[in-house]
Amino acid sequence: MSDSRAVGRPRGSSRAMLEEAAAELFLEQTYAKTTVGDIARRAGVSRNTFFNYFTAKSDLLWVDVDDGLATLPAALAACDRSAPVTESVRQALLRVAAGFGPGRVPWSVTHDQVMATTSELAASALARLLVQAGLVHEFVGARPGHAVDADPVGRAFSTAVVAAAATAAAEWAAAGVGRGDLGPYVDVAISPVCAGFATVLDPA
Repeated sequence: MSDSRAVGRPRGSSRAMLEEAAAELFLEQTYAKTTVGDIARRAGVSRNTFFNYFTAKSDLLWVDVDDGLATLPAALAACDRSAPVTESVRQALLRVAAGFGPGRVPWSVTHDQVMATTSELAASALARLLVQAGLVHEFVGARPGHAVDADPVGRAFSTAVVAAAATAAAEWAAAGVGRGDLGPYVDVAISPVCAGFATVLDPA
C-alpha cells in the first residue's frame, strides 16, 4: 500500500486508521517487530502524517487511556471548592473512571500478551502517571493553606492517589469479561488514600 493512496483521505479519519493499523500489526507480528513505517503503510498514510498525530509508536498503546485522562482537568475544575480537598480529588478521579466500562477497555492491555506490549506499557506508563499527579498537585496547591512549591504532603498525596487509581485500572483491565465498570475498582483503591491524607490536608 503506497502513500499515494492517502490522497483525498479525510483528515479526521487518519488517526483512526493509524490506530486500527497499529492494533492489527501488533497482533500479527508483536509490538517490537512493528515499525512506524509499517503502521503508516498499513493505514495508507505517510510517516509525516503519523507524526502529525503521535509523537512515538508507544502513544498508540495509550490512545483510549489518554482520551480518558484528558478529562481530568475538567473533572477537577468541576469540583466544589468548599468541599474537602481529598474528597474533591476522589470525586474527580471517579468522574474520569466513569468513562470506562465493559464496552470501553483499551485493546493494548487486554491483548498485551499476544502483542508483547507488557514491558512497553510499564515503561511508558510512568510519564503519564507523573503528568496526572502534577495536575492533582496543582489542584491541591490552589486551595487555601497549601502551596504548590512548598507542600510535600500535598505532593505525596497527589502521587499516591494517582498511583492507586492506576493500580486499580490495571486490576480492572486484567479482570476479564466480567470486569464491569472501572469506577468501583478505582473507588476501592483511592478511598483509603484519601481518608489517610484527610487528617492532614483537610483539618477540621
